[in-house]
Amino acid sequence: MKNIIPFYVKISSIVLLILAVASCAEQEQQAPPPPEIPVVEVIQEDMPIYQEFVGQVYGYSDIPIRARVVGFLEGIHFEEGLKVGKDQLLYTINPEEYQAKVATQQSQLAESRTALTKSQSDLDRIKPLARINAVSQSDLVAAQAEYDASLAYVEAMKSNLKFANINLSYCWIKSPINGTIGKTLARVGEFVGQDPNPVILNTVSTVDKVRVEFYLTESDYIRLAREYKEINHVNEKNINEIENEEKLSLILADGSTFKYKGYVNFINREVDPQTGSLLVQAIFPNPDKLLKPGQYAKVVVKMKEVKDALLVPQRCVMEMQGQYSVFVVNNDNKVEGRQIVAGERINDYMIVREGVQAGDKVVIDALQKVGSGLEVKPEVTKFESKSTKQN
Repeated sequence: MKNIIPFYVKISSIVLLILAVASCAEQEQQAPPPPEIPVVEVIQEDMPIYQEFVGQVYGYSDIPIRARVVGFLEGIHFEEGLKVGKDQLLYTINPEEYQAKVATQQSQLAESRTALTKSQSDLDRIKPLARINAVSQSDLVAAQAEYDASLAYVEAMKSNLKFANINLSYCWIKSPINGTIGKTLARVGEFVGQDPNPVILNTVSTVDKVRVEFYLTESDYIRLAREYKEINHVNEKNINEIENEEKLSLILADGSTFKYKGYVNFINREVDPQTGSLLVQAIFPNPDKLLKPGQYAKVVVKMKEVKDALLVPQRCVMEMQGQYSVFVVNNDNKVEGRQIVAGERINDYMIVREGVQAGDKVVIDALQKVGSGLEVKPEVTKFESKSTKQN
């Protein structure tokens, strides 16, 4: 009996060892395959960088229609919001006061001419008498002075009459240009031409072309000027010429892009010291009359172009306390985390300045399922941007 017990113990140990080895082998055979993880390849291409600036639309010409004389508005001779022609009658102001002033000046001119005729007659009479010393020399000087004064008075009365006629003509207000007229700011019967009563009665605009004014910050202007200077190797005075060649885009209030391109035609000479911004004006064709004065729109300006930019979808990038990183699948199909230096964001993409290379496989849409060192099966997918392509 003493020899039998150790024998059974030995047999049991051998059986347990065999079962353990078989179990491990079975577990090795049932180990799951590496998970399939979607990845995108890093793109490398030249990428223009655009920036949007809020601008306001103005007519190419916005001419205010002013009441240049005071009086009661007597007539309105146009349809609001429609086209008007150059020299078309728009408003009439009661002219009676100015007609009376014209009549008064005409009367004074007639009186001055009568006085001139008398003084000329006296001078003509005294001149021969002075030659034979029948009158004193002082009488001749006085007659000449009277004539000269009368002549000057006639010229002054002519000027007064001309001024009175000019004021009278202002009672009939005409359009200075061909264009579209807006809503009248005064109605028939109102007293106009003097604050607080209406002085500007309306505005006539030409909108076949429009002006869009926007502001660049001082830093944006310096960046833009320096970029063009480096690319084109030109001096400061040629920067405006280069900017004129650049075609600008316009994004309207509904998010659509205006189908006509514009160009810069004016840059203010100085930066506003209070706002630190610089006024820029662009011209856009508007043959369809879609743009109206007073609208707001975003002007899209090409700020620079990054050569051989490395692009990854923004969804691939993780941010923590200002540090950016991505998961990259290496040649051994293992995931590794990499710190990157992020650049500009372009729609759904981000420019990566450092940390990845063209063709690297970057994990997308499975960032919570992976970690450094995990073996995966990468599935290369094509990223479809949901944002509108830059203009």
